[in-house]
Amino acid sequence: MTMRRTTSGVIGLAGVCLGAMILAGCGGQPAPEPEPAMAEAALATTNPYREFGITANNAFFYYDDVERAAEFYTDTLGVDLVADYDFAKILRLAGTSYLILVDAEMGMHSTDEPKSVALALLTDELEAWHEYLQGQDVEFRSELSVNPDGPHDGFVVLDPEGYLLEFERFNDHPENVDLTPQLAQLDSLYPPADRGATAPSDLGIKATVLWLYYADMDSIQAFYEEKFGLDLTVDQGWAKIYQTSPAGYIGLVDGERGMRDATETKAVTVSFFTDDIRGWFDYTRDEQAFELRSEAVSEADDRFLAFVGYDPEGYFLEFDTFLEHEANTELLEAMSQ
Repeated sequence: MTMRRTTSGVIGLAGVCLGAMILAGCGGQPAPEPEPAMAEAALATTNPYREFGITANNAFFYYDDVERAAEFYTDTLGVDLVADYDFAKILRLAGTSYLILVDAEMGMHSTDEPKSVALALLTDELEAWHEYLQGQDVEFRSELSVNPDGPHDGFVVLDPEGYLLEFERFNDHPENVDLTPQLAQLDSLYPPADRGATAPSDLGIKATVLWLYYADMDSIQAFYEEKFGLDLTVDQGWAKIYQTSPAGYIGLVDGERGMRDATETKAVTVSFFTDDIRGWFDYTRDEQAFELRSEAVSEADDRFLAFVGYDPEGYFLEFDTFLEHEANTELLEAMSQ
């Protein structure tokens, strides 16, 4: 949860590759051949997703009026507020999926940047969500589309400052052969009974997909598979979906085909919660997996640890570990479930 006012400047390389050009031993003689076991270990590729782990997905959205945005999500949508840092509101959307609403004056992005992102809220109550939101003060980008023989159904609305929210249901369809059993294992989150939200108590969210928009799909797909170690879950042709936590997915979209364009700057930070932030940082720095914005894991705030980098097309990537702190009591309890 790095703030613009405290982040370090951009650095050009994630780290220095050591040992890549060992040519000779002492006295100019060729170095001895490595033992077979050593050679095999040297060739082994680190899979950071499996080795260091991602406990939850998250995105940072940036607002001129963060209190108004928080009211929309917690009241109109019935989402649970699990931590309030004043300048940032941490919302739990689904089991392992979060959204942090940030006061743009305190964040790494401004509201003038393009909102090159869409957030899909996967639900079993799609028609009921549509009926309910039609009666609220919510702007629709597209109306409900249902095709029983198609891979997915849905509709799109805008949040108070223009972020796209796609309410979506993935159907039992050959395209979703890997996704369907994953979703079947999940329980939906419903509006907390003690919050008094306007949203009906029987409208839930099961998982999320954070849609990101790119100019070079081949390169970005290779990046997330090779540098993050992710496995492709759904191939929609011009959109690819990857599971990054039990109830959290990222979707890579061809910017010429999707709801948003691929842009140079973006008013979003893609975030991953992890229990091994130093493992992720050391891997990123040592393997130059992606460009780092942070020179080290930030320990400036006693509520969390964080570091920030960039994906190949400029999306900010932030890794976060939340610490034992009174402000994090509900958040840590939610993350332990």
